[in-house]
Parts: sequence; C-alpha cells; structure tokens
Amino acid sequence: MDGKRQRVVVVGGGASGWMAATALAKLLPTRCTVELVESEAIGIIGVGEATLPHIRAFNERLGIVEAEFMAATRATFKLGIEFRDWGRVGDSYIHPFGTFGRGSGEVQFHHYYTRLLRAGVTLPPIEAYSMACSLARANRFGPPARDPQQIASTFGYAYQFDAVAFAPYLRRLAERLGARRTEGRIVAAERDPASGSVTALILSDGRRVEGDLFVDCSGFAAILIGQEMVERFEDWSQWLPADRAVAMPCRTETAVTPYTSAIAMPAGWRWRIPLQHRTGNGYVFASDFLSESAATDALLASVEGTPLTDPRVLRFKAGRRTRSWVGNVVAIGLASGFLEPLESTSLYLVQQAITALVELFPERTIADVDRDAFNRLINMEYDRVRDFLILHYHATERDDSPFWRHMRTMAVPDSLAEKMALFRRRGRVVKYREGAFLDASWVSVYLGQRIVPAAADPRASAPSTDSLLAGLERMRGEITGAVGAMPDHAAFLADYCPMPAA
Repeated sequence: MDGKRQRVVVVGGGASGWMAATALAKLLPTRCTVELVESEAIGIIGVGEATLPHIRAFNERLGIVEAEFMAATRATFKLGIEFRDWGRVGDSYIHPFGTFGRGSGEVQFHHYYTRLLRAGVTLPPIEAYSMACSLARANRFGPPARDPQQIASTFGYAYQFDAVAFAPYLRRLAERLGARRTEGRIVAAERDPASGSVTALILSDGRRVEGDLFVDCSGFAAILIGQEMVERFEDWSQWLPADRAVAMPCRTETAVTPYTSAIAMPAGWRWRIPLQHRTGNGYVFASDFLSESAATDALLASVEGTPLTDPRVLRFKAGRRTRSWVGNVVAIGLASGFLEPLESTSLYLVQQAITALVELFPERTIADVDRDAFNRLINMEYDRVRDFLILHYHATERDDSPFWRHMRTMAVPDSLAEKMALFRRRGRVVKYREGAFLDASWVSVYLGQRIVPAAADPRASAPSTDSLLAGLERMRGEITGAVGAMPDHAAFLADYCPMPAA
C-alpha cells in the first residue's frame, strides 16, 4: 500500500492495457497508484479498430479531445455497420447508430412499418427512415443536432481508427496522469500461500513488481487469469465457429465511408474499415470449412486497393472466462474473453469492464459481493453480445455453402431462440436496461435479414393507413433535407481532424 492508495499493476499494454491504466489514473487518483508492465518484444493484436458509440462517453471521461484523438489515430467517423449478402446474396442493410423514425412515442417505429408491410403496402427498406443510414449511404457526416425536435438529432456515431496508434496515444495521456510504465517480460508470479492472491510479478531479468490488485490485459496469453488462477474458459464455438482471421491493410482507392462494412463470404465474412490513411481488410472464417491459404487467396482477390503488407493470420476461439475477477486478479479484454469483431464490440467490452472496476474498486480487503457483482455484469455483457452475433449467422436464407447451411440450421442458445420467437410473433424486442445493443440494433438485423413479424403491436393500428403513409413521406423529406445540409465525410475530416504530416 502507498498510504491509503492501492498498488494496481496492469499486465500488458495494447489498447485494453492503456485504456485501463488511463482510466484508473484519471478517475481514481486518490485510491490507487498505477504501474503497467509490458514488453516491446511482444506485439499487439491490433489490425484496425471499429467501435461503438459508447466509446465517446468513455473518452470524454478521460478528458480526451475528439479532434486531437482522431488526428493522432487517423480516425474516421462511423454511423453504423453495413451488412452485405447476409440474408441472401445481393442483400444489403445498415445497422445504424441511431433510431428508426424519431425514436419517440409509446409504440416503436418498426411496428407501424410492419403493419403497413403486412397490409400489402410497398415500402422502401426501413433504413430509409433512419437519419444515420441515410447519411451513411450518402457518404456525408456532420455532428448530431442538439435540438431533440430536429430529425438530425436522431443519430449517434463512433470511430474507425488505427489500433496500433491508439495505445501510444493513451500511454502519453496515462503517463501525464501519473501512471508508470515498466518494460519487461513476465516469467512468473508470486502468490500468497494463505489467500492465493498474487503478490508480485517476476520479470525475466529477476526484477519483482509488487502490487495489491492486478489487472490482466495480457491478451490471449491470459498470463494471470488463465495460467496462474487457472480460471475456466467457456468455449462458444458450437455457435460461433469462426476461429481464424486473415488481415491485410490496403491503400484507400475508394470512398472513405462513414461506416464499416461486413460482407458475407462462403465460410464467414469480410470486413472493410476505412481510415484516413488506409483501409483495413480481413476475412473472418471457420477453419472447419476453409483453409488458411484459401482464405488468404479470397481476401487478396477482394481488396479494393494496393496491399500495404502481406496477409497476417490470427487464430482465436469464441467464449469467455467463467469469472473475470478471481482473487485479486481482474481480467480485461482478450484475457477475459473473445467475440469476433462482427459488431465492433471488442473495445466496448473493455470499457464496460473498466467502468465496472472503477465503480466496484475494492477497499483494503476485496469484498466477495463486489467481485460477484463485477462477474455477473461482465458475463451478462458477453452473453448478450454473443446472442446478437449468433443472430446474424442464424437468421439467413443462404443455402449456397456448407458453412451457411450449418449456421442456418444449427441449434441456438435458448436465450436467443426466445428473442427470435417474440419478434417473429409480434415484433417484440426484448428490452435491456443494460447492454450494448438497443431496439434499433436488433430491428435492423431482423428486418435486414428478412425476419418480418407476423403482426404488429396492436396499438400501431390506431392511425389510418393514409395518415401513416403521409407521415412517412414527410419524414423522408425531412431526412433528405437534413442529409443534404451535411458536408461530404472526407471534406469534414479534412477540416476537423486532418492527419499530422508523415
């Protein structure tokens, strides 16, 4: 102990390690000291990051200036995620960061939309009534309006940025806040024989790094939570069999879109993440259905610009630890669990774990009730994201490859089966007070992948068909006008957060 301050040791750098170190140093300066141990000899996973809107609030809490952060990480704005070829080959829809309709009223917009569809009315895709989707399709961007009465207030945004640049940016901030970095490779840990708590890390040169609380951000190695505490990893590959990714950046030779693309492939899907200086590409696939060499060839054949590096293969397994906080070890990021990047949830799960740790930060003695509350929260987050990801694969009509036949016909978790049944029957979306994805997220995937409810909320039957259609037409006009008033995405970036000179 440093007086009343606990000694927190963060194991591993990268985005998760430096996010944790920065947050603890910023938000708990009187409660803890922060030391981060990492080795330059160990690389980071970073292949380009796409994020969810939650990261904006997290960055604001840390005092990060948006334009400065975006310039340093070559970031672009992100209004949502485009899904191509998921329901059927040729389909395309956007999961927006925002609402369908105005997002107000007792009855959700998709119920009125469903009512008209079931009545035989021909309508455009539901994304035509989303400000975020319409902006994304027009390749435009501007900040949301502050006036909640304006249609331009009904969207949010996230970022697409260079993960390799993010960690050094956070390191500079963390060190200004008082966090200390120690260079070294961890070879062992010392444990208290009575309690089993970790008391110190042993580095390869013999140095000891003592601490009271250890935050394991060591990635897939899971040095403390996996190797030392031997906490069980729950394997979810029966539902999410993709266990490989081949990644490769290329020159940006097409539009710098304000959205990430997820394009379905014969044995998985391909990402496209446009940054200011390059475009990130990768093919996430299941090795039971495709070889690494075939996946590499498929990626090389599909990229839109000149490759900047050789393809790089990553191997992983979907799942999470049964508990992410064991003894005095808290696992965050890949050490805690892994879910493929289909919905850009990696950094969201990191920041949720950090936020929970800050709120449940232990006193001199760790209380079981705090540890249990943390584990319940993290498990809930992983489980709900898991169901959302499985939905994308399972809600498909594709029958053109062994992979898609398997995903379409496999058994899904009971929790997801119930959600799908409720939506199919009457458009009901299971509501959460906590969790990454709200109603519009689920609706976008259901309708985008051709799951149309058999009936709508009975309250949606009150307006006449003519008044509903007139209202929809007015809304489309408002959205068209608001989108037209926004600048081109690339032009906005050049003015707001230009890249520093090379």
